[in-house]
Amino acid sequence: MTRRTLLAAPLAAGASQPGMFLAIHQTTSAAAGYRKSLEGYARAGIRHVEVIPAHVDEFVRREGMPAARRLLADLGLSAVASGGVRGLAEPHPERAQALEQLRARLEVLGELGVDRMVAPCGATGKFTLDDYERGADNLREAGEIAKPFGVTVMLEFMRGSTFAGTLATALRLTREAAHPNVKPMFDFHHFWAGLSRFEDLELIREGEIHHVHFQDAPDLPRELLDNGTREVPGKGVAPLVRILQALKKKGYTGPLSVELFYPRLQQGDPYEVAREIRQSAEPILRKAGVSEKFPRALG
Repeated sequence: MTRRTLLAAPLAAGASQPGMFLAIHQTTSAAAGYRKSLEGYARAGIRHVEVIPAHVDEFVRREGMPAARRLLADLGLSAVASGGVRGLAEPHPERAQALEQLRARLEVLGELGVDRMVAPCGATGKFTLDDYERGADNLREAGEIAKPFGVTVMLEFMRGSTFAGTLATALRLTREAAHPNVKPMFDFHHFWAGLSRFEDLELIREGEIHHVHFQDAPDLPRELLDNGTREVPGKGVAPLVRILQALKKKGYTGPLSVELFYPRLQQGDPYEVAREIRQSAEPILRKAGVSEKFPRALG
């Protein structure tokens, strides 16, 4: 097996999975680290993960990149995406530093064999209409930097962002960037808890969404929803089935990456956390008709 084939293997595994499929974001097991989280997920029957820089970088410093790749392969896991770099879209004084961070992260992702990177927009400044033209240019530049690494930069709109806080704005920015390595992604929490509207789902073009973060929401006033209230899919009140069906209608296939921040989950046993997620989320996927096959039955 050549190095190119080895690096492509996890991606091929993800690409061959039909429809939508569960993945777990390593933030959900923030305290566990790279190895323990991956081992727990694999034991629970999870086959797709979204890695995070903190886990990857710490593991690589201690054991090296070949060991990081080998662990994924040995566990039969596909790293379908990675956390990435903020500040790539909005104009701001620290943009040069953000681009340096982007280049450094792309080097790591290229070696790990990950082909997509989340670019959250958590801007809180005040912006003008002209800034959105600059934002499209900024994303185009980021895409050009990412292109040689075979990585797609995925703009994540964020609840509370004063620059890209809605699905509609993210679609507008990525379309105006018009770069093959720049795509929009969708986050259930930021969509449901933010200023987006259900009508915005109709704006999505066929196959336009490149990645999805999957969460539920508790029965609270939306003004009280924040990262710390993201719920396990199937344990809240958000209209998950309706949103999943809308994404399916727009041609989305790929990971539903469960990203949660509850301390009991982040500090819990990754195996038990993954089992809980599967038990709660898989019936939602079946009900929505977006996936019929799961890698392993739960014992």
